[in-house]
Amino acid sequence: MTRAAQAPSYAPTERTVPTRARERAAYDHETVHAILDSAYLCHLGFIRDGAPVVLPTLFARVEDRLYLHGSTGSRPLREAGRAHGTDGAAPGLPVCVTVTHVDGIVLARSAFHHSINYRCVVVHGTAHQVTDTAEKTAALDALVDHVLPGRAADSRPGNDKELAATAVIRLDLREVSAKIRTGGPNDEPEDLSLPYWSGVLPVSPVYGAPIPSDDLAPGIAEPAYLPGRR
Repeated sequence: MTRAAQAPSYAPTERTVPTRARERAAYDHETVHAILDSAYLCHLGFIRDGAPVVLPTLFARVEDRLYLHGSTGSRPLREAGRAHGTDGAAPGLPVCVTVTHVDGIVLARSAFHHSINYRCVVVHGTAHQVTDTAEKTAALDALVDHVLPGRAADSRPGNDKELAATAVIRLDLREVSAKIRTGGPNDEPEDLSLPYWSGVLPVSPVYGAPIPSDDLAPGIAEPAYLPGRR
């Protein structure tokens, strides 16, 4: 059974079906959520003054929603809380969110067939500003814990001033697809005898040893959730 045939899955749409290498696409929740949950940064794309804009930002997934945050002065976050259209009945900001992992550099015998092994997710939809205080607080905790699980409970919560200066938007996971490339190079048969090295250079993130701040009070031990990241 292929990934795309597994259930539950997101329904493919015209925007989520690749025009090339369709066999690499996946729509099942397990694959999509695993890619999202193992990334820190996403890229948020939207239209501003008729021109495309793409911004990197932190995010977190909570069930079938993505939460992104930023300053209340951020234009896309403000736009997500406004109505679009002449009737004012469709609040939110049309966006495209992408997440990508690079897993390897694929070196072929020909320049044409060089490639990258990757895992990516693309989400289309309309982002909405979170105005409910409880949802906003939970979303900010999720953002902190997404980067380092356990950290939200091990830090001071945001105060009223900080919460007022922070905007959060949510994007429902409805129009979603994943795309994955694995394996070695796809050399042409006539190139197999060429005297060039061919293969894959794996790429993976590495965590270093935690560096305590210079003003850390004596006696504060390193949190238990840090060693597991090394």
